Amino acid sequence: MEQNELYPIFLKLHNLNVLIVGGGNVGLEKLSFLLKSSPNANVEVVAKEFHLEIKVLAEKHPSIKLTESKFKKKMLKKRHMVIACTNDLKVNKKVYDLARKRYLICNIADTPDLCDYYLGGIVTKGNVKIAISTNGKSPTTAKRLREFFEEVIPEDINQMVENLNEYRKTLKGNFEEKVKRMNEITDSLKNKE
Repeated sequence: MEQNELYPIFLKLHNLNVLIVGGGNVGLEKLSFLLKSSPNANVEVVAKEFHLEIKVLAEKHPSIKLTESKFKKKMLKKRHMVIACTNDLKVNKKVYDLARKRYLICNIADTPDLCDYYLGGIVTKGNVKIAISTNGKSPTTAKRLREFFEEVIPEDINQMVENLNEYRKTLKGNFEEKVKRMNEITDSLKNKE
């Protein structure tokens, strides 16, 4: 059986520099996705022209910069991650090749073989965030799972997280003792049948 070998991480995009190459519908989708989870993400979008909604997002988010230009390799300087989503496969491939030479993680829209990472489904309830991946096989399944989890995870889960965080601060002892106590308290969250 095939296994998903992707390693999930949660990036602090307000501390990183992201480049999106492409200002059309897919660029809008990628930018919107990033901003939904990370409203203060540092993102520069480079394109010859921009979808109107990208301009609207840039006005609402001061950390977004729009650069009206064709892609140039110098634009990869001081970046941490790159997304290419132009309607020109040659440009996308060039972005990927140049990013790889600089050890930048890169996502080429709708081209799984040219992706170091995927933008999966995300469920957010306050401080609780769940990422969903189908290994690039079925974004629709990730979307349906996201909708399911948004429905079944209670809205007040954030209050529980806040309460447990305050309780954790009061615990004395070494790391193992603290973990043991927190495990005892949260054991009731498991489904016992």
